[in-house]
Amino acid sequence: ASSPSHTYTRLSVKMPTVEQLYDAYEALTAAKEKANEHEDQYKLILSAVNGSSMEKRLASQHIARFFKHFPDLAENAVNAMFDLCEDTDVSIRCAAIKELPAFCHNNAELLPRIADVLAQLLQSHDSTELHIVNSGLVALINMDIKATLSAIFEQILNGEDIIREGCTKFLWAKMKTFNVEDMKLDVEEMIIEKSKEILVDVTDTEFVTFTSILQSMKSMQTLKGRQQLMDIIIDQARLDTEFKSTEQECVGRILQCSKQALPLLSKNVSATRLVTFLCKSVLPHLSEVTPPNTDTDIKLELLKILAELVVYTADVTDPESLPNLYKCLVEYMPLPPDDGPAVEEPAVEEPAVTPVDDGAEATPAPVTPAPTPAPALPAKADLQFSYVECLMFTFHEVAKKTPEFLTDEEQLPRLKDFRLRLQYFARDLQLYIKQLRSALQGKTGSDLKTDENKMKIEALKLTSNINTLIKDLFHNPPSYKSTITLSWKPVQRTAPPATNTTVRRSDEAGGPAAKKARDIYQPPKDKYSQRLERFGPFVDTNERRGGGGGRGRGRGGGNKRYNRF
Repeated sequence: ASSPSHTYTRLSVKMPTVEQLYDAYEALTAAKEKANEHEDQYKLILSAVNGSSMEKRLASQHIARFFKHFPDLAENAVNAMFDLCEDTDVSIRCAAIKELPAFCHNNAELLPRIADVLAQLLQSHDSTELHIVNSGLVALINMDIKATLSAIFEQILNGEDIIREGCTKFLWAKMKTFNVEDMKLDVEEMIIEKSKEILVDVTDTEFVTFTSILQSMKSMQTLKGRQQLMDIIIDQARLDTEFKSTEQECVGRILQCSKQALPLLSKNVSATRLVTFLCKSVLPHLSEVTPPNTDTDIKLELLKILAELVVYTADVTDPESLPNLYKCLVEYMPLPPDDGPAVEEPAVEEPAVTPVDDGAEATPAPVTPAPTPAPALPAKADLQFSYVECLMFTFHEVAKKTPEFLTDEEQLPRLKDFRLRLQYFARDLQLYIKQLRSALQGKTGSDLKTDENKMKIEALKLTSNINTLIKDLFHNPPSYKSTITLSWKPVQRTAPPATNTTVRRSDEAGGPAAKKARDIYQPPKDKYSQRLERFGPFVDTNERRGGGGGRGRGRGGGNKRYNRF
């Protein structure tokens, strides 16, 4: 901590006894508005801060009470209370801290100084003391919100890490209780300016906190404000630097920035820069990404956030992005073995994708209820359905704006290869869908609420999504008309359509109305993979602010627990 910017002279008064302190208190109380005529008694009380525990407790109660009558002793009085605030006895500290806001009632110029000291005291580990500090800061906020928050922000920017952490927690907790609609413009501008300064050098947790604070500001709800915040997030993501797939701090930063960007996106606030970076720099090294712990599938987290971002992109013009995306997708879609059975006519009862003439609509095969349980997936199948859903959805969204990627004359070998992969993948996919439907057939109510059946319902939603996309992409030429709700996202309930389907089709000229598709389960949210992998959010256990070495400044500290002006 930095050294105090001033000192004060301790009063040369003989150490008072408890009886003398009571006498001084009675004399000042009896004098009422003429208490200023009893300066010696007030000096006696001030000198008690160097006494025993009883004298200190009495001093902490009386100094603030008679403070207004002795402006010439204001500096001594304030610093005497600060001495008590750093006493080794927690009860004395609590008694002194509780009285600090009283100094500001008729002395507004002292509020920033008192707020600064209280902000530093947020480092306390004693719950009672911390509660009193919080109450004191709330009292100051009610007197002058701008000055109090300025002091807190100053400690976040320049204080020791333990103080910074305490101030950040306090600020985040209190910001959620403020009515931003009633907040004055100058206060909001100060919060935005200080938050931007802090975001230059933050930990993962602080990044989420301060971007959330900015998002809550009224002025940041406008298009200009959201774009401004999006630019801050992009800067924090450092898209102009190399993606280091084996560094958890780098992977975590990209993931956190992408998640914070999602609420800001709209047709006017684009995610193109993030999507381009993920496709160009992250996907080629996806296999190298290592999770921070065994419960986290960080690769799937990255693919999921990419799929959520891609719907808010304009054209992805970077020449490497779509090829990288396609290459990553087909890595999870194997070609049929040379000695395996033909796959052009998969013998399954689910809608099978069959080749069609140019311009014709792909039609599902007739559906027949399975009379017996479907067979298990072939042992050779090791299909990452969760990965494929994310990648295929992203490819579907990007390729619709660049259809020539598959349809140009020189791309015919690529299209042929892709169709083989789609058809072979669809075969095992439809076997799995059949197995899931058979397992869920006849189950209702409480039966469907078991963990096992919930996972099967989620799996059915996921695999049905992939099946819908495959049917679109198998068209000749590939079609991009179908829409799906990603399996981990909640289903948006709308007015019941004429038919319950996840595919919206446009009527062909001169053709019949949109065909009915089979009803499928619509689970509320979450994900499923064939391996039933479970994981939590990415947490960098060694989180640091910014890149490289972080904020660690290695400051030393003296015996004082806070700084004085």
